[in-house]
Amino acid sequence: MQTPTPPALVTGQRAIESFDLAPSGEILVYVLRGVERGRYVSHLWMAPWRGGRPRRLTHGFVRDSAPAISPEGSSVAFVRAAAEEDADEGQVWILPLAGGDAWQLTHRPHGASSPRWSPDGQRLAFLAAAGPQRFAVGPERSGKPPMARVMRRTDFRDDEAGFLARRTHLFVTRIREGARPRQVTRGDFDVAAPAWAPDGSWLAFAADTGPDANLEPRSRLYRVPAGGGEATLLAELPGDAITPAVAPAGDRVAFAGTDVADPPDETLTRIWVAPLDGGAPRALSAGLDRSAVNGAWADLVMAEDVPGPLWLDDERLIFLMGDKGRNVPMLVGPDGEPRWLLEPERLVGAGLACAAGRIALSAGNNGFGAELYALDGWQEAPGRLRRLTENGSSWQRRFPFPRLDELWLDGDGGPIQTWLVSPTGAADEPIPTIVVLHGGPTGGHAPGGTLDSTMLAGHGYRVVEPNIRGSDTFGSDWIAALGGRWGEVDMADVLSVLDGLQARGLIDPDRLGVMGLSYGGYLVQWLVGATDRFRAAVAENGVTNQASTWANSHFGVHYNRRARLGDPLSDAGMQKLWSTSPLRNAASIRTPLLMLQAEEDRICPAADNEQLFTALKVLGREVEYVLYPEEHHEMKNTGRPDRRIDRMERILAWFERWIRSPETSG
Repeated sequence: MQTPTPPALVTGQRAIESFDLAPSGEILVYVLRGVERGRYVSHLWMAPWRGGRPRRLTHGFVRDSAPAISPEGSSVAFVRAAAEEDADEGQVWILPLAGGDAWQLTHRPHGASSPRWSPDGQRLAFLAAAGPQRFAVGPERSGKPPMARVMRRTDFRDDEAGFLARRTHLFVTRIREGARPRQVTRGDFDVAAPAWAPDGSWLAFAADTGPDANLEPRSRLYRVPAGGGEATLLAELPGDAITPAVAPAGDRVAFAGTDVADPPDETLTRIWVAPLDGGAPRALSAGLDRSAVNGAWADLVMAEDVPGPLWLDDERLIFLMGDKGRNVPMLVGPDGEPRWLLEPERLVGAGLACAAGRIALSAGNNGFGAELYALDGWQEAPGRLRRLTENGSSWQRRFPFPRLDELWLDGDGGPIQTWLVSPTGAADEPIPTIVVLHGGPTGGHAPGGTLDSTMLAGHGYRVVEPNIRGSDTFGSDWIAALGGRWGEVDMADVLSVLDGLQARGLIDPDRLGVMGLSYGGYLVQWLVGATDRFRAAVAENGVTNQASTWANSHFGVHYNRRARLGDPLSDAGMQKLWSTSPLRNAASIRTPLLMLQAEEDRICPAADNEQLFTALKVLGREVEYVLYPEEHHEMKNTGRPDRRIDRMERILAWFERWIRSPETSG
């Protein structure tokens, strides 16, 4: 077997990113991503429902994504971009499934995304950036920055684009070469999740049309005539309403949303149905203490869009729900009683599709990367998974497959689910161990399924992935328990996990490391300033100073408010921010710390983490700070392949240097 080195893992990985099920239910079209010539490439593949070998549909040095099969099943729309580093934005293309060449439908100057077929198959809706730059001064010049930028709203930046120069709006076009798309929405807001009405006369979409959306965010559902016109309110909740799906009868809309204004972290996302005659929305998952979102995360299980509810027929809906570190499909009917469609096992669902009474699922299973599955026998739950593809996870067979265990360890707030990833054939004895902390904090570790854990286990480390208080998929009380007590509740749980593993003889207390991204990076930086139990640490895109992140993060204001972290607008609020800032403990940090930072990250910006690096250098401590140009918050999964390799090599070298043996870390 091949050694799981960073180059071998990053360049060898294949990943199913998205898929669609034909209206007939007979075929699926999916996207498979790989690496060629140092760049990501992705192509469309087709798999038959009844089984058989999948067939590759597209070729070339391209990035194909977002497949959508036409109503009659003869064509697939998708988004194509060149794979070159300086490639233009993607455009919508059409591929005949019976054979023939793909042809380009859209030619938008700033790209197009999210293709959606009209019910009659004669038109296509899509999203695209529109209008002049929102705050630029002076004429636009290709590839050149403007003379100045004048900001009159605070929603001028995001994680991916840096500056939100243009709004994303909804367009509709005829399916023919040279067709001129019609822009059907306008305004200083972004459109998301378009969905056709069954008669094709209008579209639903989600948007936050508020005056300063990132300060007081609230997404609502709207409808707009397919030929353009005034958008009108379709449905709303006190919190957010997202991912609309219009019922086949055209009389109701289903969606995901929250029923609490300015919802705190523990507010659960539920599935709702609202009549189109203006009646009040009704929650269909209100009896479940879980969120109807993909709350469990596994890097090897990718999804382009968070799936919302889908109409199985005019009475029943299906959706994914997170439960105890898993994402599992669920069905709810007119009686309003949801039921699981599968026994959870070790399943991490990423996407759903249904047609002709059939249900398809993209999911990782038992630590493997995502594959496509048919969900057979769902009428008599629990159903059965029947695998339709193999090329999403077959690459993992080249490497030693780690052992995966699920433990529940005692903590102050109750048992803590902990996933253990151990080297192949490892005995239950103390070995060098790395604790990996997830982001969010309302994320959640899923069973296995990360390149980092595969790499570390392949080099003799045990990897500990705890779902401490604040993690999603365990109910609202588990999330609420963190409630502004960052650095207290979470640290107590991490230490309890270590105590439990040490009592079981699974870790060597002299050879412990810790790493994490985003909130996980924050917690790493807090832990090394509050305890000396770790011999080495890696913090990636973390948070150092809560006061500066409040303003510098593109969503810091409402994020801090909903997480109950405080704000700098009063002495008490500032003191609360500072009390949970790792920077205040800088003088106590003696653990060697590797800090990894994406330069273009607007969620956890570089300017914040530079403060801790500078403080530790002044103090003469062991610290390195690595900046990755042009990269964003999730570069560990989506960054340029050579940068991802460099990142993993540095992590491995750091732990090898400091914790491979007690002598080197002493």
